[in-house]
Amino acid sequence: MMKIMSKNKKIVYLDHAATTYLRPEVIKAMASFGSDNYGNPSSLYSKGREAKKALETARSKVAAILGCQPEEIIFEGSGTESDNHALIGTAYANRGRGNHLIATVIEHHAVLHACEFLETQGFEVTYLPVDKDGIVKLEELEKSIRQETILVSVVFANNEIGTVQPIREISQIIKKKNPKTYLHTDACQAAGFYELKVDELGVDLMTINGSKIYGPKGTGLLYVKKGTMIYPFIHGGGQEQGRRAGTENVAGIIGLATALELVQKEKAKENQRLIKLRDKLITGLLKIPKTVLNGHPTQRLPNNVNVTVLDIEGEAMLLHLDEAGICASTGSACSSGTLEPSHVIMALGHPYEMAHGSMRFSLGHVNTEEDIDYLLEVFPPIVEKLRAMSPVNLKNPKS
Repeated sequence: MMKIMSKNKKIVYLDHAATTYLRPEVIKAMASFGSDNYGNPSSLYSKGREAKKALETARSKVAAILGCQPEEIIFEGSGTESDNHALIGTAYANRGRGNHLIATVIEHHAVLHACEFLETQGFEVTYLPVDKDGIVKLEELEKSIRQETILVSVVFANNEIGTVQPIREISQIIKKKNPKTYLHTDACQAAGFYELKVDELGVDLMTINGSKIYGPKGTGLLYVKKGTMIYPFIHGGGQEQGRRAGTENVAGIIGLATALELVQKEKAKENQRLIKLRDKLITGLLKIPKTVLNGHPTQRLPNNVNVTVLDIEGEAMLLHLDEAGICASTGSACSSGTLEPSHVIMALGHPYEMAHGSMRFSLGHVNTEEDIDYLLEVFPPIVEKLRAMSPVNLKNPKS
């Protein structure tokens, strides 16, 4: 169990989908690139050449994992930047042949807000519905693809409900209907758990970031298949083959590559361990009356548990869990300063009130069975207490 003592309170971290801590191996790999090896990779003298060599070694490591060429990797400043680059960069570069994009209704806001921006620039966006488990409706996808469709963006695994999409099947549908249409997938949540070979997935662009795989925050990458037309998203210099200006974050990139290498190497064993913990947690939580599992029951991330607890709000549960030393997250958008519930939970067909009562627990390296037992011990009394104060009495849609 992860025990961080703060004012004598034990902390159990169950929010790995929000961010992760740096692994010791990552810290070690990054260490010298903030002090001794501080050169600018664009400089010609020895310190610059050393930094450039380390940068390109990291790029080659990533390329080997993705099964692509090193020059097909662009290092970015975050997953959000990578998503924006994928959508806005390809939209503008391909405007001569079309003005239509497709995205699912459960994409991360980094994709959805980029789509909304593009709509203000004269592009048209189709938002694909999902079924009750969060799986893209493939027949709707096929019907939506046109001659003028530039790009389809489908999240590999959803950050809230953990549902994993059939990316290869989606690619086959797209290429059959319009071979010129690109497929982008946001694989930030999936990168630690699944094979990322781009040819097998059939993707033209793929986003990964560091903070979800025990790497540094503020790091990301975009795979861009050779021949894909894409404009730079940041202008100013010739870095990243002229596709992303700005002096490279060498330490961060090395940390990202190291973290990706580690999670990919260990994923089979770690997935097996996490699935066991995940399923125990799901079973325990569903014993609480009027509790519903969100997302696909099996086609979901090994570390993701998302439930709606009827009749109470996620924010209240979150604060009580925090008092017990448990870090989790809610589908309600309290952190964004709005009262709007999760767009993902709403997309599953749940009513507004149900969406407000969702909780996400996402597991990681530090979590043990003891953590799950502790959560299942403290959570039911919290629910009982909050329901006793709640004026809401919803019917369980799955009863």
